[in-house]
Amino acid sequence: MAVPKRRTSNRRSRTRRAHHFITPKQLQNCPRCGEIKPSHVICPKCGSYMGRTVVEMGEE
Repeated sequence: MAVPKRRTSNRRSRTRRAHHFITPKQLQNCPRCGEIKPSHVICPKCGSYMGRTVVEMGEE
């Protein structure tokens, strides 16, 4: 089994992990009802996607 010959420095390990950060979700407003929703997702309030109704939402 391979064993490292030297200890990995903090700088080297942190440089390697520099791209492991978490990006926030991309949110946008629904063009029909104005509700904030993730992009490329059916609107949970009105059921529309790309300007047309995909899911009929019942009155609650």
